[in-house]
Amino acid sequence: MFEALTAKLDQIFARLRGRGKLSEADIKEAMREIRLALLEADVNFQVVRDFVERVRQKAVGQEVMRSLTPGQQVVKIVRDELTALMGGTHRPFTLAPKPPTVVLLAGLHGSGKTTTAAKLAKLVQGMGHRPLLVAADIYRPAATEQLRVLGASLKVPVVGGEGPQKAVDICRQALHRAGEQGCDVVVIDTAGRLQIDAVLMQELQEIKAAVSPQYTLLVVDAMTGQEAVKVATAFEEAVGLDGVILTKLDGDARGGAALSIAAVVGKPILFVGVGEKLEALEPFYPERMASRLLGMGDVLTLIEKAEQAVDREAAAALAQKVRQASFTLEDFQAQLQQLKQMGPLENLLSLLPGMKGAKLPAVSEAEFKRIEAIINSMTPEERRHPAIINGSRRRRIARGSGTSVEDVNRLLKQFAQAQKMMKALLTQKPGKGKWGRFPFPRPF
Repeated sequence: MFEALTAKLDQIFARLRGRGKLSEADIKEAMREIRLALLEADVNFQVVRDFVERVRQKAVGQEVMRSLTPGQQVVKIVRDELTALMGGTHRPFTLAPKPPTVVLLAGLHGSGKTTTAAKLAKLVQGMGHRPLLVAADIYRPAATEQLRVLGASLKVPVVGGEGPQKAVDICRQALHRAGEQGCDVVVIDTAGRLQIDAVLMQELQEIKAAVSPQYTLLVVDAMTGQEAVKVATAFEEAVGLDGVILTKLDGDARGGAALSIAAVVGKPILFVGVGEKLEALEPFYPERMASRLLGMGDVLTLIEKAEQAVDREAAAALAQKVRQASFTLEDFQAQLQQLKQMGPLENLLSLLPGMKGAKLPAVSEAEFKRIEAIINSMTPEERRHPAIINGSRRRRIARGSGTSVEDVNRLLKQFAQAQKMMKALLTQKPGKGKWGRFPFPRPF
């Protein structure tokens, strides 16, 4: 996401940072380039104009002009204003004091409501709650079946599709079922349309009046750009919204919708969809997104992903193995699996400062598969004692994994390096070194 905009802003700020002092002419030129970059990213014109003017007013102040690092001061101003533009502070998703918490999802056809409903159910499952999914889209063919399949994969009950019913009656029935089954979160997937119409809005108004949802959330496809702002405005006026979920943000290199919706509609972005998997729904943090947009990374999100993926007991056992010099290829493979659970590698790289768009061929997805194939072609004894893998064993492993002897040699070399690295990291004192202050087990 934001790849094109991030690249252009990076070029602009690189020139600013390279100058010892900034004149008003320098600021004016930078603001012109920022304006063009935002417009090309499909950010709303009015939003761009107001944003650039606020940045310009602050950037020409005496504090910036007399600063020893004026370029960095301007970057900080832009970051702060981008954060404010996207809502300012993170809005946590809190449940109602008296269950069930009802979440009503609205949006146009194709925005990803059904998949988002399942993603939201999985997210609240991870918070220790019991969700119920409601198939209130009675118009789209196979909509109910799609939700039932997703619900079955999560082991979440689904209400709807038992017979010809009105959407509002299905929702009322769902509230009754939630009480019977002890479900404390009800997620309602409503019907969409190819365009906004009176029938759609009327049905949503009836459902909202019948179930009194704690959250009425608009699901918007981020790839629709400025059209997303028009849709959000229409739904806010007709139904009333509590927030927005942006889907397919991983597929939009421009990101204009994320930068426009909160400012125009005045409603927070609560979640963003960053992939097709049910795990790919993340809380939205304006300040973190602003940092990522400016190429500053997002270490806090990376830490949270690591904490979710890493089994602390297994990590402690692994640390003990390393200290005792008994770290094996089986352990090495387990570490790779944990890293894969954190998401696509290119997404993880984008969270590191200065690593946006970086390529690391040695840890590509294809390399992961190759490493797994090689390790799986070894005997248990070879995995536990790699030193016994001689020339003939290497040739046999290469044939069995469909790789070359060079690939096997490279893996064994990487493993030896990982052993040394982990031993060195684990012998450092707490609070020292590159990983010493991280609140999760050190990576391999």
